Amino acid sequence: MTEYRKDSITLPGAVAMGTGVMIGAGILALTGQMAELAGPLFPLSFLAGALVTAFSAYSYIKVSNAFPSAGGIAMILVKAYGPTTVAAGAALLMALSMVINESLVARTFASYTLRGFGVEPGGWPVAALGVAVIVFAWLVNVSGNRSVGIFSVLMAVLKVGGIALFGMAALWAGGLSFEPAGGDAGAGGFLASVALAVLAFKGFTTITNSGAEITRPHRNVGRAIILSIAICVVVYLLVALAVGASLPLERIIAAKDYALAEAAEPALGRTGFYLTVALAVVATASGLIASVFAVSRMLAMLTDMQLIPHRHFKMPGGVQDHTLVYTVVIAGLLTVFFDLSRIASLGVFFYLVMDMLVHWGVFRSLREETGARAEILLTAIALDVLVLSAFAALKWQTDPTIVAIAVGGMAAVFLFVGMFLRLHPPSGEHHGHQ
Repeated sequence: MTEYRKDSITLPGAVAMGTGVMIGAGILALTGQMAELAGPLFPLSFLAGALVTAFSAYSYIKVSNAFPSAGGIAMILVKAYGPTTVAAGAALLMALSMVINESLVARTFASYTLRGFGVEPGGWPVAALGVAVIVFAWLVNVSGNRSVGIFSVLMAVLKVGGIALFGMAALWAGGLSFEPAGGDAGAGGFLASVALAVLAFKGFTTITNSGAEITRPHRNVGRAIILSIAICVVVYLLVALAVGASLPLERIIAAKDYALAEAAEPALGRTGFYLTVALAVVATASGLIASVFAVSRMLAMLTDMQLIPHRHFKMPGGVQDHTLVYTVVIAGLLTVFFDLSRIASLGVFFYLVMDMLVHWGVFRSLREETGARAEILLTAIALDVLVLSAFAALKWQTDPTIVAIAVGGMAAVFLFVGMFLRLHPPSGEHHGHQ
């Protein structure tokens, strides 16, 4: 399994890691969903999402600069709230949002793969292929292949470069014009689409979780986060404009699970279509390998901090070997029972609630230690509330079931960790993870 040593990740490596996680299912699967919500203004959703993410990143940068070896988001929450139900619940929401993203990646992989073979994605073939790629990612992680880290960086460069080239080529082939047909979706639809855009940027938290392993972390963690978000803004905007220039809005929405592949053919021909499908398959598979490791590592960290229970169910190996299994089982179940739209919706709810709890914790307890400015922290919370409220209101109208599942799921998480901590209070001997 890939292990990073202290000070083993350079600034370029950290940027590659952040962009590699961000540029994957986010742009491949969410572009069409955002177009469905925002109408012809969907490229601007990425810019608005970047603005919300920039305020959001402030808390993580400030805490990471002050405590670069503190063990990522879980330790930010513990420093802010102590080893409490709020800290454990929010940290578990973060881990689950990452697992949800894995199922999003898996179904995106399946959709693009099937589209490459001329099959309309849907039903059991998507679920079966999605589960298969999750199992593949698990096998790679348990194989003991220490070159996975290098492979992930190389794949990140290929993904960023390839998808950016697609955007430029498709935009050029479309005559540098952007004229998607369709009406105005309204302010509510636009704000709801911004919530999905934030989900496309959330991979920057991977850098926070690896702070102890980045060279000169007091400076480079913040720099890596800013650079990776900036790169993604450019790539996302290029791709959104290219898709809008190649397809009318109704076709983007109809092909929302594989919008890039659909946009590639009229702009770049059949060869461009197949190259885009191949790029999507590589991007999703490589991202999934890295994500499975990251989630299992975070769950192992929470176990180590005595914030969640652990059962090995007679499986061999250590804690992280077991959390790898839990990760792929949960991701596989989500892949089977939820479509891309519902998976993305769950991710939005879990991630933004966790994000608000991080900002409030920093505002309440860590402002003086980190030098964070209160007005920026409160603005970050207000922006999260704004886009989440718009998203929840729209989903309540169109798919109230997923809102109920999300709210019920979050309540279950906090009840679960609350009962566990009441029965098994943390000893106080080990709340860190190096």
